Amino acid sequence: MERIAIYPGSFDPLTYGHLNIIERGRLLFDKLIVAVAHNTAKKTFFDFEERLQILREVLKDIDKVEVDGFEGLLVEYAEKKKASVILRGIRTVSDFEYEFQMALANKMLNPSLETVFMMTDARYSYLSSTLIKEIVRFGGSVSSMVPPLVEEKLKEKFRKILQEDNR
Repeated sequence: MERIAIYPGSFDPLTYGHLNIIERGRLLFDKLIVAVAHNTAKKTFFDFEERLQILREVLKDIDKVEVDGFEGLLVEYAEKKKASVILRGIRTVSDFEYEFQMALANKMLNPSLETVFMMTDARYSYLSSTLIKEIVRFGGSVSSMVPPLVEEKLKEKFRKILQEDNR
């Protein structure tokens, strides 16, 4: 039986911390689905389609990895994809507290679905989407934090926002 795992997230933006989990996670499973959450209640910097497009481009040459999007309950999406595992990256203790709560809720909703926690490599443990967006907003480089395409898209988006603000 094929072992399929889902690595869900907003990926707003995709960071080297995410890529670290993806690279290591794909070695543990037959297929790893990187699932972009489409949550209309959550305000994101990149819209759903932009996030999907960025992930597909960055991950296109990585075998055993599929990029997809989903809306609604993760457990229902996992069932539809025939996944038996949810992969979650952990950076800090506060991440663990939140993820532990989510894992218990998911287990209650679907007892056959397991959650696997993977510690992000220490060199990426400080990364957060908020930090990355702040650095780019003020003209700094995030080349050590995100893939080149992501940095390019961030700068492009901030330029558009700045142009709109100056009108």
